[in-house]
Amino acid sequence: MNASTERRLSELRARVLVRAWDYRQRRHARGMWFRLRRVLADASAAFVIPSDEGRKLMAEGHRAEPVGHELEPPKLIVFAQADRVAQIASARSVPVRLSGELLEAECLALTPFEPTSAHKHG
Repeated sequence: MNASTERRLSELRARVLVRAWDYRQRRHARGMWFRLRRVLADASAAFVIPSDEGRKLMAEGHRAEPVGHELEPPKLIVFAQADRVAQIASARSVPVRLSGELLEAECLALTPFEPTSAHKHG
């Protein structure tokens, strides 16, 4: 092998090692940010709500997103329909993105995207 081929092979091995490390980290703390972004990607809107309202949503059958428990301090993150969240008088809308405002909330209600009839064939 010549020097150029050896250098390219060495660079390839380094990239493979970094990629393998990245994939292993997805199940650990570094992967938490990936999982949180994934949950937020499924939300059309986000609302800061009181913890007791979040517990009410869970009592109604909505489930807590596991990634909320991976944060420090832990957060209750629950998906609920927009009409249900609208019934929570103290719900405060926040942008659906990683921000200080979202990360400071103890409890978040996320609304899923609604299917639109515009895409139906008929």
